[in-house]
Amino acid sequence: MSCRLYLNQPLHVGASVTLPADLAHYLRQVMRQVSGDNITLFNGHGGEFHAVIDALSRQELSCHITAFDDIDREMPCLVHVVQAACRSEKIETVLQKATELGAASFHITRSERSSLKLDARKLEIRLDRWRKIIVEAAEQSGRTSIPELLWHNQLSAIPRIGSGLALHPHTSISWQDIRADIQQNTDITLAIGPEGGWSDADITTLTGLGFQTTIFGVRILRTETAAPALLAAIQAVRDD
Repeated sequence: MSCRLYLNQPLHVGASVTLPADLAHYLRQVMRQVSGDNITLFNGHGGEFHAVIDALSRQELSCHITAFDDIDREMPCLVHVVQAACRSEKIETVLQKATELGAASFHITRSERSSLKLDARKLEIRLDRWRKIIVEAAEQSGRTSIPELLWHNQLSAIPRIGSGLALHPHTSISWQDIRADIQQNTDITLAIGPEGGWSDADITTLTGLGFQTTIFGVRILRTETAAPALLAAIQAVRDD
């Protein structure tokens, strides 16, 4: 299996491409690639490109694109994850696993019980790190698009795209009750609370935005478990 890399630039068959220094270092030092080896490139606009390494030096790597494969590994139902801000390592788990499972976008938001406190400079550093985690998960899992990542300072500012579902243990609406809707929707937004769950004020905000509260099984999930579990369940319902 050839190495698979994301490049945020136009790609087309016949083009020669010079890879950034960090990717050249990864292919040379980590993956032990040499001239003549095949690699796979994608830019998030659908499909992927097959390329051959022309030259590999300490400073850069150049390759030429030989073919395009119009393959689509994305979910037919776009699932957008709203994750309440919590400890950074938990957010990283959500981003990595939910990207592998097909999430279309991520919206990290402050909420009444959010434990993550960052100033503007630290937030920008953290967002850069989180975006790299998303890209690496997309490369590894064969994604043909890169999920968008956005930060929201207020819960009231999050989007509800398509059907909105807020996971909440204190509700009478079960996963079985909404299976039929999940089978038909083209967009679903999942709202996952922080450690400690959504507060009453958060639930009022979410329902005001059009979210429906639901419970997923009889057990209480950790905040970093919920989104991956729900994504897998949606795929099972949709037979994806």
